[in-house]
Amino acid sequence: MAMKYADIIVDISHENLDRTYQYSIPVELSEQAVIGALAVVPFGKGNRLIKGYIVHLSNEPKWKEDLIKPIHEIVSDGLVIESQLIQLAYWIKETFGSTMNDALKTVIPVKKTVKAKEKKTIKLAESIEAAKEHLEIFKIKNNKGRVRLLEELIKEEAIDYDVVIHKLNIARTTIQDLEKLDIITTDVERLYRNPIQNRTINKEQVHLTEEQQIIVDSIIKEYRENIRGTYLIHGVTGSGKTEVYMEIISDVISQGKQVIMLIPEIALTYQTVMRFYKRFGDRISIMNSRLSQGERYDQYLRAKKGDIDIMIGPRSALFTPFQNLGLIIIDEEHEGTYKSENPPKYHAREVAIKRGQLSNASVILGSATPSLESYKNALEGRYKLYTLKSRIGKSIMPKIWIVDLREELKKKNKSIFSIQLKELMEDRLRKKQQIMLFINRRGYAGFVSCRSCGHVMKCPHCDISLTAHNNGTLVCHYCGYSESTPVNCPSCGSKYIATFGTGTQKVEEMVKKEFPGARVLRMDMDTTKNKDSHEKILSSFANGEADILVGTQMIVKGHDFPMVTLVGILAADLSLYAADYRAAERTYQLLAQASGRAGRGELPGEVVIQSYQPDHYSIKAASEDDYIGFYNQEMAYRELLKYPPAAHILAILIASKDEKKAMTASELLCGAGKDWTSKEGISEETVIIGPAAASLAKANDIYRFMIYIKQSDYDVLIGIKDYLEGYINYSEHFNGCNVQFDFNPMNSY
Repeated sequence: MAMKYADIIVDISHENLDRTYQYSIPVELSEQAVIGALAVVPFGKGNRLIKGYIVHLSNEPKWKEDLIKPIHEIVSDGLVIESQLIQLAYWIKETFGSTMNDALKTVIPVKKTVKAKEKKTIKLAESIEAAKEHLEIFKIKNNKGRVRLLEELIKEEAIDYDVVIHKLNIARTTIQDLEKLDIITTDVERLYRNPIQNRTINKEQVHLTEEQQIIVDSIIKEYRENIRGTYLIHGVTGSGKTEVYMEIISDVISQGKQVIMLIPEIALTYQTVMRFYKRFGDRISIMNSRLSQGERYDQYLRAKKGDIDIMIGPRSALFTPFQNLGLIIIDEEHEGTYKSENPPKYHAREVAIKRGQLSNASVILGSATPSLESYKNALEGRYKLYTLKSRIGKSIMPKIWIVDLREELKKKNKSIFSIQLKELMEDRLRKKQQIMLFINRRGYAGFVSCRSCGHVMKCPHCDISLTAHNNGTLVCHYCGYSESTPVNCPSCGSKYIATFGTGTQKVEEMVKKEFPGARVLRMDMDTTKNKDSHEKILSSFANGEADILVGTQMIVKGHDFPMVTLVGILAADLSLYAADYRAAERTYQLLAQASGRAGRGELPGEVVIQSYQPDHYSIKAASEDDYIGFYNQEMAYRELLKYPPAAHILAILIASKDEKKAMTASELLCGAGKDWTSKEGISEETVIIGPAAASLAKANDIYRFMIYIKQSDYDVLIGIKDYLEGYINYSEHFNGCNVQFDFNPMNSY
């Protein structure tokens, strides 16, 4: 059935996204009136015709029908970049669950009005002879300001406006008077802020390995044959994925196309950007959270105007308004930061593929440790898989040692440094080589483990580690199961059972105490708060100004330090037992990425992994660089427990300042979900868990409850989401409650 009404935005600026106007759709325009279409509509009392974009369709009038004006026409060739982005916003809304307004604010690239930077130049508007005649008249009249300005313009022909005002001390009124007399003119040039300062371009000759060349040739061949695919490049650390990207980018932009290159914010370093700048010059730009509002705004304008060919940035760069997008690359595609934590909770990988379809662009995903989702898609033929098995140049994969911390305890070594790690650190310091110490705190959430035997307290129903609470209980934040914190280990009876965790600051202090002559740098959230702090720390380390770099996961992302020959991973278990079904995958990825920092130059590297669970399959696979073995074992676990990507999960967060109201709303939603699946005849294939208190059960006086729904069919979960959205809209029990949907969440709640 054709829709009768369209909500139209007439001014795409961030402040006006909330303000839509409803128009009726004439029957003859019903097929053309689609989301994102550019429409011409009568506006205001005078019914002047203006253009706007359709963002919503419905059969319900918002006002009296006789007051609603009809759409005048649909612009047939109006699928400009805004139309494409609005279509993308609608797809995000439908696929990930959010309001259209939230989706629009995500994709529309104008955050707010920012004052434009301008360069003003004052020039003569008449010949020098005529100017000299005017000069003599002004001298007679003793017009000192006019005389001073004309004397300079006769000499210089053109002078910067700021120089005229501040150096020549000419009043603005004097300039305006001379403009009115048509003696001078002011040229205004729009300036765009460029976060990459102009530097000399050094176009190095790149020599690809045979492995790299095969991938480049294959993807370019398909691209030139107008085949637009999704490709996964699985390459070990140091295998030269970036060179592969750059060769393909070079070919794509030579065909007049534009490229978006996504890099996790944490890895978007000066080092990375300069590699692209040296190759492509100032036809690239960057987008990241540290840019000023003006810089961000100007990058969008430059992209829309076609002044740049390549945009490099994190998740938000995906919505760069390129008119002629030809390629999207997602480097380190396994990174959790590609999933939005705020509504709409979209994943950049899925949105990139959809944007590729809308703009006829190919998508390349790359990682040394691909996400299970991407690898499964590659094995099943939805993506095309390429593999880089060797490092480039003379560097070889490092030698990896696993140290059993239970054995260290038996040897009475209670230090955070195992005997082997300490000996290797002393050796590297003697040789003037560099060391990285990685503390694996990602997802750490107060799990309880035994230092004697390695036993971890887990939920008997969900196989997720229990989280310690201050009241002496251990709680599962998937199903709500709880039990008392044990005094002794239930596995071996040891008294060494407690929550585990050591901070980077404590590690830094211990390093300085143990190795007093060593120069130590620390890189974590506290030391990288300022705009350039990432760069300063990494540059200092790269320049050899420190011997040891201590840090969290931010030190293991794509950095290349040739003098690093030892990496110590102090507590591999910390991420292994986060209250999250992805814990083993994240542990494997972090350990493999951290290990990849060692031996990237000509000197061989070594890695020491310290663990209380040295036999865990994720730790063993990382030490053996065995991704396939890890993938097979982890997928068997996911299939058994119906976790993504073997199945899909819809997480529903219900929040309210009133605890009772939040609990009631959660129970009603849970019941409504069960009713819908029963009515659809799919209740047996659908698992509904909860409601239970979220892991962060109360924040800022807001109570939080969770429901998890497991289903093998993603479309069924979208159906449940759509039904529950309607249920929420028509029930008064949700007043004062905020409900958010999250498909296949990357982090636990």
